[in-house]
Amino acid sequence: MRPSRTFALVDCNNFFASCERVFNPGLRGKPLVVLSNNDGCVVARSQEAKALGVKMAQPWFQCAHLAGSHGVIALSSNYTLYVDMSRRVMAILAGFSPEQEVYSIDESFLAFASRHEQNYREMGIKIREKVLKWTGLPVSVGFAPSKTLAKLANHWAKTRPEFAGSCDYSALPGAQQRALLKATPVGEVWGVGRRLAEKLAELDIHSVADLQAADPAWLGQRFSVVLARTATELRGVSCLALEDVAPPKQQIMTSRSFGTRVTGLPELHEAMMAYATRAAEKLRAEGQLAGEIQVFIRTSPFLADAAQYSAAQWLRLPEPTDDTLRLAKAACFLLKRLYRAGFQYQKAGILLSALQPAGLRQTTLFGSAQTRRRDKLMTVMDQLNREMGSGTLFLAGAGIDPVWRMRQDNRSPRYTTHWAEIPLARA
Repeated sequence: MRPSRTFALVDCNNFFASCERVFNPGLRGKPLVVLSNNDGCVVARSQEAKALGVKMAQPWFQCAHLAGSHGVIALSSNYTLYVDMSRRVMAILAGFSPEQEVYSIDESFLAFASRHEQNYREMGIKIREKVLKWTGLPVSVGFAPSKTLAKLANHWAKTRPEFAGSCDYSALPGAQQRALLKATPVGEVWGVGRRLAEKLAELDIHSVADLQAADPAWLGQRFSVVLARTATELRGVSCLALEDVAPPKQQIMTSRSFGTRVTGLPELHEAMMAYATRAAEKLRAEGQLAGEIQVFIRTSPFLADAAQYSAAQWLRLPEPTDDTLRLAKAACFLLKRLYRAGFQYQKAGILLSALQPAGLRQTTLFGSAQTRRRDKLMTVMDQLNREMGSGTLFLAGAGIDPVWRMRQDNRSPRYTTHWAEIPLARA
């Protein structure tokens, strides 16, 4: 019998690599990796790169030799492109169900009031076809009576050819369900990481079927309430509700490693202005105000023969704010107190905390008029950067061509958000 409610998880396959292939078809069928900030580690791999043994989070220098021997292509992360492509996919998925939870940049849960005549596997195929036609991105879809099982169904849809990218767990015969659960390692379960999987293995819990059969009360006592709830979800009992609106963040962090070692205060000042700008943008997008700000700077712990220094300071703001200029001024004030000459700085960052809804703002008697003017300025700044591309309007103190900027030697064009980088069709 079909449950009264069905969840679907839609996951973009090899998302970053797939985004690159949409605009550069020449990359299709070739081993492709996407690198992290400053081109350090592998954060995405095509199936061809996985087949060559390239690991997730593997430092690029360890597998760079594959570029020559096996033609592996390495691209820098193009987050502007990936975020915009994600937005397009999520908008398409919203048309299939009014209940949607955007779980990550490449994953989304949908919820349906189940009908016995509904063929969810066919629906999954329609979702795949529409997303592929409208965006060029391949997706896999898993359906099940709980979110945890939907994640597993998505895994099977992606990795088992017989499902062709769409798996409805509830529609499978009982024998096939049991076989899949028994053949799937417990580490594939949502929320079960490597260390937890090792602890479960010590208790003879190796497969998803083993965890499903375990007593939730015992799991709660031995491990946590979360794992007990996971086991219950594996039995088809929904314990995790769909979050239509993401809960407000408790903190906002903006941090980057520098593209080159930084020694001078002026360069650090530029970086801090840029990070404060980005943190303020995030803050306004969340509709929140920050009451505290923390700044940190540090050298690289991997340079054993270089002098080491790491420090952080925080400041309670006179009043909660989302004003870029005020946050940048506070960040640079803290930076001057932290800075020590003679060190090669590798990373810096800003943490905004003591967040509260912007609607609860309480201004001072003489500051309300200035606050209204600044709010209008921030609104114009955000609007221009949304329409014309991130960084179109920025603080001059962040520098025109900063030497500390994150290294992206092999970044593809930002095809969908920057006019100067839009693809051109030639006859």
